[in-house]
Amino acid sequence: MRTCHIRYRDFYNKHKFFEDQFNAIDNILDEVAERIRTLGHYAPATLKDYLKLTQLTEASREVNDSNGFIKELLTDHEGIIIRLRENINSIATNSKDFGTSDFITGLMETHEKMAWMLRSHLKG
Repeated sequence: MRTCHIRYRDFYNKHKFFEDQFNAIDNILDEVAERIRTLGHYAPATLKDYLKLTQLTEASREVNDSNGFIKELLTDHEGIIIRLRENINSIATNSKDFGTSDFITGLMETHEKMAWMLRSHLKG
């Protein structure tokens, strides 16, 4: 079976899992944009803007399989978690923005849970 560039026996379950990850990330992007607007700024809105801001990289591989995608997503979530942890205290202390610090803490917890779910799929 070859659908959506992925092959595996439990296609439906993995497809649903990736869809859930996508929807969660989409919600995070919306929440971040709303927080930026709350602070009186405009959120990045183009791919070019996002590419300037990201520290994530895009992997290229010969075989598209669910474990490869899961490992890549896990690496991205772990990188985001590290960046968020690095900034929680400085935003509260240096910027005196406890609301954003709390918001970032919540984002970190969301990414930690998503990473945990990804790790669970790799062990199964």
